[in-house]
Amino acid sequence: MSEKKKNKKKNRVIMRSIILFLLIAAIGYTLYNNATAEDVSVLKVGDEAPDFKLVDLDGESHQLSDYKGQGVFLNFWGTWCKPCAKEMPAMDRQYEAFKEDGVQVLAVNIAQSDFEVQSFADQYNLSFPVVIDKTKSVMTAYNIIPLPTTVLVNPEGNIERIITGEMTEQDIEGFMEEIKPE
Repeated sequence: MSEKKKNKKKNRVIMRSIILFLLIAAIGYTLYNNATAEDVSVLKVGDEAPDFKLVDLDGESHQLSDYKGQGVFLNFWGTWCKPCAKEMPAMDRQYEAFKEDGVQVLAVNIAQSDFEVQSFADQYNLSFPVVIDKTKSVMTAYNIIPLPTTVLVNPEGNIERIITGEMTEQDIEGFMEEIKPE
């Protein structure tokens, strides 16, 4: 065999060995990731609502478990989300109508700056607590993907309903009625 053919064959063996090694490494990495991935279960109606503690724009802490005995209208949103902006005034009006009946609203912003969220809250003159999930830990715990998403938590602390997408004022009123304590 000529020297040229030997070098070509040697180079081919080296290249194939490198490709084989990379494939084995990729498969190993995938298997390792799947084995060690955090097991985040999908929440469903009837599950206990995961507890959390977040701070509102006034610096006050809000822990979900502190609202036990009341209905909680838990709304996940962002300032850039057009449907979120459309439903906020209706949520605020219904909050005013239902807060004396034991229905609370917690608007959970997903990791935006204090300035952006405060400007939004001022623009819509919101009267309910607005908290910021800076680390997205609450978003992860609740498996929130589209915004807006609203989770209705009944007075016992269980998930009554999960609503994705924009709600009308009539929807909001009906949902608040649904979680109002007896």
